[in-house]
Amino acid sequence: MNFASDNTTGASPEIIDAIVAANDGQTMPYGNDDYTVRVADRIRDIFETDAEVFMVATGSAANALALSTMTASYGAVLCHWLSHIYEDECGAPEFFSGGAKLIPLEGEGAKINPEQLEKYAGRGVGDVHMVQPMAASVTQISEMGTVYSVDEVQAISEICKNRKLKLHMDGARFANGLVQLDCSPADITWKSGVDVMSFGASKNGALTSEAVIFFDKSMAREFEFRRKRGGHLFSKMRLLSCQMDAYLKDDLWLRNARHANAMGQRLKQGLINLPGVEFPTTNDANMLFPHLSQNLIDALHADGFQFYDDRWGDGIVRLVTAFNTPQSHVDAFIEAARKHTG
Repeated sequence: MNFASDNTTGASPEIIDAIVAANDGQTMPYGNDDYTVRVADRIRDIFETDAEVFMVATGSAANALALSTMTASYGAVLCHWLSHIYEDECGAPEFFSGGAKLIPLEGEGAKINPEQLEKYAGRGVGDVHMVQPMAASVTQISEMGTVYSVDEVQAISEICKNRKLKLHMDGARFANGLVQLDCSPADITWKSGVDVMSFGASKNGALTSEAVIFFDKSMAREFEFRRKRGGHLFSKMRLLSCQMDAYLKDDLWLRNARHANAMGQRLKQGLINLPGVEFPTTNDANMLFPHLSQNLIDALHADGFQFYDDRWGDGIVRLVTAFNTPQSHVDAFIEAARKHTG
């Protein structure tokens, strides 16, 4: 039973069916197909704005190509030091931007501290010897499972606006954050000052499908060239777009996220009162980071449960539930933990 990541699952049956259906027949390549046009219109409707939408295959490509459009090679992107772009993308944002620097900031729960942002957003501005702050990036939900509120995004956006920085949102798990917040997609993105968003689907039921949404359309034309140069203008783009189309149809994306979150919170409630189990960070969605004793970690691994326990130190483990995590798996984990701590 695997709680290591929501990447360990397959794809939603609805999305597999959509790929099979889209595979039939012929259509024009490179995004000049009905699926790509329709999914862009769906995203505009969902976000209530006339954005520019581009499909890519991976979250790292979405982030790196988006950020490369938002900053010059001599620029800097301010982000949390636990963000995916800083820790887990092997320098892709720096590579695709031609050398722009990522400047990591502090903040509880892997969310950027506005005071830190204010401090570094003005550092070195106009000094030819220093990289120039040009963008900031927030992760929704964060890499520690925390959720940025509308007020928090707006506070960060206000600093960015005052300092003339563009604001990017890494939304690899955007759906999980959205259903937890119970607000509209527009409220937590462009209405709160987000300029560009990487809109993820692969962690929530898709196979290989991510969108880059330009709420600030002035950068969109450059992105077209960067996407092509970066190898993400797919000839058979319909097979990416049909996944996103099915993901958004009939609110599959929200249903999947609600299930993942519900399983995450069921798991948390089953563990929270066990002896020796602590939750140092408030996790409201589908990623939990409890502190467990080494004996309990070893016993759970011996029972066949898979999860990460080697990156955060001090007994912190990561438990992730997915769109199709069975409740029986969650209950089995809780029961095993109860047995080993009883």
